[in-house]
Amino acid sequence: MTTSVFFGCTFIAFGPAIALFIFTIARDPLRVIFLIAGAFFWLVSVLLSSLVWFIAVQITDKNSASQQKGLLVFGVVLSVLLQEAFRFGYYKLLKKANEGLLALSQEDTMPVSVCQLAYVSGLGFGFMGGAFSVVNILADSLGPGTVGIHGDSHHYFISSAFMTMVIILLHMCWGVVFFEACEKQRWQSLAVVVISHLLVSCLTFLNPQYEGSLIPAYMIMFLMGAWAFSCAGGSLRNLKLCLTCKDKDFLLANPRPR
Repeated sequence: MTTSVFFGCTFIAFGPAIALFIFTIARDPLRVIFLIAGAFFWLVSVLLSSLVWFIAVQITDKNSASQQKGLLVFGVVLSVLLQEAFRFGYYKLLKKANEGLLALSQEDTMPVSVCQLAYVSGLGFGFMGGAFSVVNILADSLGPGTVGIHGDSHHYFISSAFMTMVIILLHMCWGVVFFEACEKQRWQSLAVVVISHLLVSCLTFLNPQYEGSLIPAYMIMFLMGAWAFSCAGGSLRNLKLCLTCKDKDFLLANPRPR
């Protein structure tokens, strides 16, 4: 039973992201490099926020429940702000790298378009964020022990897996919207990305009332997905062509930038 829970939750959490990686990124070495670099940027941002939170815990009263709860909220907000700051820094770095690659290549177009960079970097952020959020939970799912034996929710593992999946996909959407906003200097769009990231992260404080966190998170994901699709140049027409495999240029598997 524990093995079934482990593999089931793993495939729920990472299945869509792994499928996207295999079909749209794995065949292009540049995209793989950019994805790994994006994961590294996310990791550095979380390490910095963890360091600040650790110092704050040490200088406050550990016996005060209110202070510790406040520090937890502070840590979440700081982590989100640092992640978005590093996303902006990564955008600047990718722009410079792409310009360098263009100078070295003999083509007149960018080797990787900004939209593709946004998608790949966002997926890199999501992979690392998802791994950090669920790896310990998956390890515990192998046992020993039974979830809910003391009256707690039996849906802890599967709810964590679904929340991890939505976080990964949201990072991908946030990346596309964020980069497009930076390109066109739409600062209000950047603010929406940061606020929605804060909102989804703070929704986890509603657990173990999982319906209170999962349902709004998936609603935000669908809205951000539609927005990211629009930012990438999508429309109902080319969505239909893509789903019927008739628009080869729209598919990310085609290396020609849009």
